[in-house]
Amino acid sequence: MTHLSVEMLAADAIEPITSAGHAQLGIAVLAGIAVIVLLITKFKLHAFLSLIIGSLVLGAVAGAPLDKAIASFSTGLGTTVAGTGVLIALGAVLGRLLADSGGADQIVDTILAKAGRRAMPWAMVLIAGIVGLPIFFEVGIVLLIPVVLLVAKRGNFSLMRIGIPALAGLSVMHGLIPPHPGPLAAIDAVKANLGVTLALGVVVAVPTAIIAGPVFSRYAARWVDIQPPEKMVPERASDDLHRRPGFGITVATVLLPVVMMLAKALVDIVVDDPEHTVQRVFDVVGSPLIALLTAVLVAMFTLGRAAGFTRGRIATTVEKSLGPIAGVVLIVGAGGGFKQTLVDSGVGQMILDVSRGWHISALLLAWLIAVAIRLATGSATVATISAAGLVGPLAADMSTTHAALLVLAIGCGSLFFSHVNDAGFWLVKEYFGMSVGQTLKTWSVMETLISVVGIGCVLLLSLVL
Repeated sequence: MTHLSVEMLAADAIEPITSAGHAQLGIAVLAGIAVIVLLITKFKLHAFLSLIIGSLVLGAVAGAPLDKAIASFSTGLGTTVAGTGVLIALGAVLGRLLADSGGADQIVDTILAKAGRRAMPWAMVLIAGIVGLPIFFEVGIVLLIPVVLLVAKRGNFSLMRIGIPALAGLSVMHGLIPPHPGPLAAIDAVKANLGVTLALGVVVAVPTAIIAGPVFSRYAARWVDIQPPEKMVPERASDDLHRRPGFGITVATVLLPVVMMLAKALVDIVVDDPEHTVQRVFDVVGSPLIALLTAVLVAMFTLGRAAGFTRGRIATTVEKSLGPIAGVVLIVGAGGGFKQTLVDSGVGQMILDVSRGWHISALLLAWLIAVAIRLATGSATVATISAAGLVGPLAADMSTTHAALLVLAIGCGSLFFSHVNDAGFWLVKEYFGMSVGQTLKTWSVMETLISVVGIGCVLLLSLVL
């Protein structure tokens, strides 16, 4: 779910790295994806190397000069690591402080004491939905993964029973609810009403998250019955700790970046003037990088010092947190590189061109176009922006509610079947310690459920509104 700006997308569509025809581009996409899957599953090659080779194969089959294909991959990897990679690192530091200080133990023990085993998946989807409202998907994963892994381990749950509801809550927010970049871009392209879209988005999001989260997790846990990977599970605070942070201050520390980013989103909506001093201040304060960095610095005192840590021990904790996530950062970055190679090859534009001749309902057309671009490029935001740009003129004669439903239909399509060209796919795979096949059977199916259930709800609403 790597994010690209509208300007970057437009530039990619205008100046692709190859002028190959539609058939050749289609074959190139299939060849690139097939090579990645084959290298990982059959030859057991590391995903980082497989993604590099798959990107080069894609460029070669598409007829792109090798130097341009390499440049596209490098750009995508750099952009992804610069954005998501830094957030993963900061989140890892926050998670380690949370764990070593006993703060994570406090949260887990409190949750397990308050919610029964049957209610735990429902509690996770609710928490993820609230946390995921104002923040990017990748940031939400970084914040919630330590809690998901600890709850699964301490409560002796299948990881899928706890993890899938949390992922579903985050993903639904990312695809359907402003102020996430995809929905906001679609609202602007379609000229929909933000308030109406937000309200209808919640109506669609609730049943969708329930079905794709707690309900589907029952089946996912049977298909893939795994335990949290030991290298990713924060160890329980050592018994020699004389005290640990309280539940309230721990939760406040974890939610601090959420509150900061939510404040930015609210200011953007209320002020709506990029040159206004207040908005410029909150653009900085509420950026994911500053929000997470602030939370890490605060956690050193509210968690580390509260547990009696010396400065030296806090420094050691920070250092130990970075090693285990090095591989995750590289794999996620390579996934972003493969996605950028796809986009720069003109695959998204190819799908837009082919879809112009389709004659179906505007809502279903928008969903199908977003699905096709999502499958090809792996980016929910690229799929949303592309589909909204194509079907935007159709909203001219629509009512306010139907224009909002058009935005939601696009958002649902943008989440369809995440696979090997999506950085989010690799993020989930590595954090949960799954194979490619297991990730397809759980995460990818969950994303497809969100997309299908979501468009079903949108179509039903279109009949009554």
